[in-house]
Amino acid sequence: MARYRGATCKLARREGADLGLKSPARALDSKCKLENKPGQHGANRRMRQSDYAGQLREKQKVKRIYGVLERQFRNYYTKASSLKGNTGENLLRLLESRFDNVLVRLGFAASRRQARQLIRHGHWLINGRRVDIPSYQVRPEDVISIKSNSAANDTIRKATELVSTVPAWLQADHDSLTAKVLRYPERAEISAPVQEQLIVELYSK
Repeated sequence: MARYRGATCKLARREGADLGLKSPARALDSKCKLENKPGQHGANRRMRQSDYAGQLREKQKVKRIYGVLERQFRNYYTKASSLKGNTGENLLRLLESRFDNVLVRLGFAASRRQARQLIRHGHWLINGRRVDIPSYQVRPEDVISIKSNSAANDTIRKATELVSTVPAWLQADHDSLTAKVLRYPERAEISAPVQEQLIVELYSK
C-alpha cells in the first residue's frame, strides 16, 4: 500500500485531533468537525479503550501526521532507541527533521503533501546539491535553497504567505527563498499533538 490519498478530514476525526494535514488556508472547517468520528452511530455501544488500543492509536496518529508507512516508522523507532536520551523525544526529533516536514515548518510548502511533490520534482537544494528524497534528514548548518529558475517559484511564494512564525531551530528568508537549519528541535518546539511515551510503551512489550 502506498501513501494515503483519501479524505484528510476522515483521518483527523478518527484520531480526534487536527493532524495538520491541510494547509493553513484550508484549516479544519465545519465539514471536518472532530466530534463527528467515523462510526459514531454505534458510539453508545463502544467498550472502554484498552491500554494497547490507546498506544496503537497514538502510533497511528504520528504516522499520519508525518506521512510515513509502517516499515519506515519502525526503522525510525529502531534508530531513535539507539540514540542517547529519551527514545520518544528522539523519535519525534527524527520525524521533525525530515526534509518534507522542514519545508512545511519554514513556510515553503502549504502541506506535507505539497512539500513531498516539490522535493520529488527537484525544486530544492541542500548545501547546493539537489535533494529529491522527502525523508532526507536535515542536519544543523544545512542550507536550503530553491533551484534557480524553478517553475514552482510562485507556488512556494504563495505558501510563505500562509505562515506566521518559523520555529526557533530554523532560520528562513522568505524573500530569497533560502533557509538554514540552526540545530535540532527541542521537544517543546515540536507542536505535534502526540504522547510519544505511549509509542515507547507499545514497542517495549
